[in-house]
Amino acid sequence: MTDASIGGSHPAAAPAEPSLARVMGPWLLLLFIVGDILGTGIYALTGQVAKQVGGVVWLPFLVAFVVALITAFSYLELVTKYPRAAGAALYTHKAFGIHFVTFIVAFAVMCSGITSASTASRAFAANMSQSLDLNLAGGIGITIAGLLFMAAVAVINLRGVGESVKTNVILTCIELSGLLIIITIGLWAIGHGQGDVSRVLEFKTASEGSALWPVIAATTLAFFAMVGFEDSVNMAEETKDPVRHFPRVLLAGLLITAAVYVLVSIAAITLVPPEQLSEGETPLLQVVRAGAPSFPVEIFGFITMFAVANTALINMLMASRLVYGMSRERVLPAVLGKVHPTRRTPYVAIGFTSLLAFGLITFVGEIPALGGTTALLLLCVFTVVNVAVLVLRRDRVGHQHFRAPTFLPILGALSCAFLVGPWTGRDPAQYRIAGILIAIGVVLWVVTVLANRATGLKPAEPQMADIGGPGPVN
Repeated sequence: MTDASIGGSHPAAAPAEPSLARVMGPWLLLLFIVGDILGTGIYALTGQVAKQVGGVVWLPFLVAFVVALITAFSYLELVTKYPRAAGAALYTHKAFGIHFVTFIVAFAVMCSGITSASTASRAFAANMSQSLDLNLAGGIGITIAGLLFMAAVAVINLRGVGESVKTNVILTCIELSGLLIIITIGLWAIGHGQGDVSRVLEFKTASEGSALWPVIAATTLAFFAMVGFEDSVNMAEETKDPVRHFPRVLLAGLLITAAVYVLVSIAAITLVPPEQLSEGETPLLQVVRAGAPSFPVEIFGFITMFAVANTALINMLMASRLVYGMSRERVLPAVLGKVHPTRRTPYVAIGFTSLLAFGLITFVGEIPALGGTTALLLLCVFTVVNVAVLVLRRDRVGHQHFRAPTFLPILGALSCAFLVGPWTGRDPAQYRIAGILIAIGVVLWVVTVLANRATGLKPAEPQMADIGGPGPVN
């Protein structure tokens, strides 16, 4: 079996680039996955979900978890079958062999990560302004602080995946502690007769009395809080034994985060009525004030700030590895696949994604309906990935790998495609933003094709081949 080029013919032999360092064992991988899923979603979206469904705020998070879990099985089959960086884009190209579709999938995933990280950096700056009383909000100071924060993320990323993952461990513990504080406050308050536990079963139904569509609409929001597990497949080349570790670690990470989300939702709605929880941008801060008035809210503000920081770090880590992987597969220019000879990090890809983030922070700032748009783009990607699993069943590889039950990819494709449609009650602004992003992707695809031709790479039919087992040998 040989490596499959998916962007053109192989040029003359060149000095081999150093491979990525395999530093992630099962515990680091678990913390990476948990830290990637946890973050701005649960801290910011609980109130908006409550606005849609009322007291059963936990239900949309649970439905979103089920949809994510089904799709996770498809990712597990593919990442253990093809344990290389590039994730969904690689799977799409091996399944369908259409360069344009491959590029758009890669662009959608990369763009969702970079845009989310850019918005998280501005949120970090705003939280820092409030926590330290710096009076930066609403001015150029937020932009400057956001740029400095993103520069720090780039430096950590350049230092190496070991430093990045270790920083992620610290930030994951901090953001998880914030959610555990909410759960503890909720349980303590319920045990002392505070709040109203009966609210957890109260539906806010639509005018015709049906509870189905409000739950579906809320699920499209709650799904943003569950995304992140797909980022981990882009770290396959830096995981010590991806074929053995990924299945149990990814499923454990999803189960842990789902349990945390449900308990946080129950605690929140027990202590704060849904109409009050949906007001403002800090729903969980209201829960702290209602359940533990003597608790220093400044501490929780700092925890929220670091939770947002973790989201930015992991998204930028994912985006740079995706760019690196697609460059090595000849879908992006070869220069983006260069690895630093001593740090062994994809330094050109890190610089490229960081520059994109700087542009978003400076010229775009806060994007309306960002969470919903990110979920919309990833649901489209998940639909394609679930179909790709079935197509790639005909491709045999030379090593054992995880295999999902056939009905799960089918169910995953149908459920993800269903949640993309306008019948879910999704904000139309999300479609407009997604349309603009895809249009930018089309332009970049044309630029990439021209760049490949300029360097002598001619289009070639992709090969349905095993791409080398566990990746390059260190």
